[in-house]
Amino acid sequence: MLQSSFSEEYIEAGVDEVGRGCLAGPVVAAAVILPKDYKNELLMDSKKLNKKSREKLRKTIEKDAISWAIAEASHTEIDEINILNASFLAMHRAIEQLDPEPELLLIDGNRFTPYKFITYQCIVKGDNKFLSIAAASILAKTYRDDLMTTLAETYPAYDWENNVGYPTKKHRAAIEQFGTTPWHRMSFKLKKED
Repeated sequence: MLQSSFSEEYIEAGVDEVGRGCLAGPVVAAAVILPKDYKNELLMDSKKLNKKSREKLRKTIEKDAISWAIAEASHTEIDEINILNASFLAMHRAIEQLDPEPELLLIDGNRFTPYKFITYQCIVKGDNKFLSIAAASILAKTYRDDLMTTLAETYPAYDWENNVGYPTKKHRAAIEQFGTTPWHRMSFKLKKED
C-alpha cells in the first residue's frame, strides 16, 4: 500500500496534474489533504486504474479528504506561458483553494515553482508512493476526462471521449481533415510531419 504521509508533523497536501501531453483542452491539477493515518488499499496512481475504479475512488476521496480542490490552466494560457508553467499555475490554483492551508506540499514530478512560502517536496513517480498524490491524480484525471467527454459532444470528429485530447492517430487525422477547434493548443505540434 502507498504511504499515508511524508511527515508526521505537518499538514500535507498531495498535488498532481493531468493533461500535459494533450493537444487540446486545459491542463488540470488537484490538491488533496488526507487524514494522517489514512489507509486505502485500492488507492493508487490513476493511470493504473480503469475508469470504473477511478470513479468509485473519486467519490471516496471527496468524502474522506480533509480538503480537496481541482483547478485548470486553459489551452490559451498554455499557449501563452508554455505547458510547464501552465501546469504549475493549475497546481497553485488548486492549492490556493485548500482549507486548512497546507504546511508541506508533496508534488508529483521533479520540478515545481514555489507557492507562497509553503515548503514543498518534489517526488518522482509520487503517485505510486503517497496516497495524497495518488488521490490528487484521480481527482484531476476524472475531472479532465469528464470535461473532454462533454466537449466531444460538440466536436465529435476528434474522438475526445476516448483519447481525452491526447495525440492519437484518430485525433491527428481529424485535425488533418477538419482543422483545429477553439480548444486546441496552437503552440503544440498538432500535425504529424510528412
